[in-house]
Amino acid sequence: MKRYSTLMSVLLTLALPIAATCADTPKEPEKPAASVDAVSDALKSSKQSKMMGALEANKGGGSNQNASGKVAETMNAGGYTYAKIVKDGKETWVAYNNRETRVGDHLEFDGCVEMQSFESKSLKRKFDSILFCGDPKVTSTTTGNQKSPGSAGAAAKAKGKVKVAKATGANAYTVSELFAKRSALNGKQVTVRGQVVKSASGIMNKNWIHLQDGTGSPKEKTNDLVVTTTDAVPADGEVVTVSGKVAAEKDFGSGYKYKVILEKGTIKK
Repeated sequence: MKRYSTLMSVLLTLALPIAATCADTPKEPEKPAASVDAVSDALKSSKQSKMMGALEANKGGGSNQNASGKVAETMNAGGYTYAKIVKDGKETWVAYNNRETRVGDHLEFDGCVEMQSFESKSLKRKFDSILFCGDPKVTSTTTGNQKSPGSAGAAAKAKGKVKVAKATGANAYTVSELFAKRSALNGKQVTVRGQVVKSASGIMNKNWIHLQDGTGSPKEKTNDLVVTTTDAVPADGEVVTVSGKVAAEKDFGSGYKYKVILEKGTIKK
């Protein structure tokens, strides 16, 4: 028994310094794991986060593409400018950070990323193919000899047959009636109902909408009414009711000349 007690004392004496050493040894600080939320917040704060998020969601498009052409159509939505550019008869849709763009501008882009089957929720429109790009290089702009997208020389063509019922009320007219009675109605407030067949945004600080209701003559160019507004642009194909002031033989200059146009339009869907 005495030998057993002595043995235990020796073992305890040897063990205490080892335990003390282990207890006194500082642990290496743990490296904090990267916060997913912090990374996500940082991406959200980036100016390009929406665009890059959309690009990451679609792996089918090609990257690092160049594009150039003359602007045939443009609109602004969701912080971006969408433009249809044309070169050698080929049409290409591009999107870039919101900036003033006019029909007739010649734009050049480098390092674009293609998106296929892209749907813009703000525009309520789907693009079979669109290039997301940085800011464009503008190599030329519209001149006074060029016509606006809504001038008589560039009336919009509807997709399919258009037939829209006339608006109701004492001051309601069809598109053809507004052309026929434009002199008598000049300066008066009227209402018209029609289908949006084309639009352009941000030209001369206005949005330009083409309305057709099935009346008038395409040959005589009395079937397409242009409305200027600061309201949001409806999607192509939507039927809307517009109230505005008639302006007959309106000439804005720079090729923006109309037999009749509806100004300061308010839009109701």
